[in-house]
Amino acid sequence: MKITTFLLFIIIVVGITWQQDPSLLNFSAQAQTSDELIQQAYQNRQSDVQVKGKGTVIKTLSDDLKGSRHQRFILRLNNGQTLLVAHNIDLAPRLNGLSKNQTIEFYGEYEWNNKGGILHWTHRDPAGRHKHGWLKYNGRTYQ
Repeated sequence: MKITTFLLFIIIVVGITWQQDPSLLNFSAQAQTSDELIQQAYQNRQSDVQVKGKGTVIKTLSDDLKGSRHQRFILRLNNGQTLLVAHNIDLAPRLNGLSKNQTIEFYGEYEWNNKGGILHWTHRDPAGRHKHGWLKYNGRTYQ
């Protein structure tokens, strides 16, 4: 009886964890690297793909001030592909001091474009309808 209760408890915890953030449980038999997943999405012109990875800042851009404000910068992934990051600074803190050659880890939504793609939803969704995203920079998580 104790073993059954314990197993039920584990199943519930895993289920709740998966619902909150499926990326926390990496049980995939066909584990793709983040670069491979993003490259495949780019080649297939896919959008609305949840991705996790890291890249190196190759350029910081001016903020996009139309509608919600976004901090923008371009990352180069290990496979050479570039990715524009559009980080909503109305919903999440700005990455202060960001400059070229710094490493950024990310979790957000990939959108295809002909220049390598755009990463957005790098913040919490206040309405709770979208997966929460984040950026990690200098030991801090921005969401």
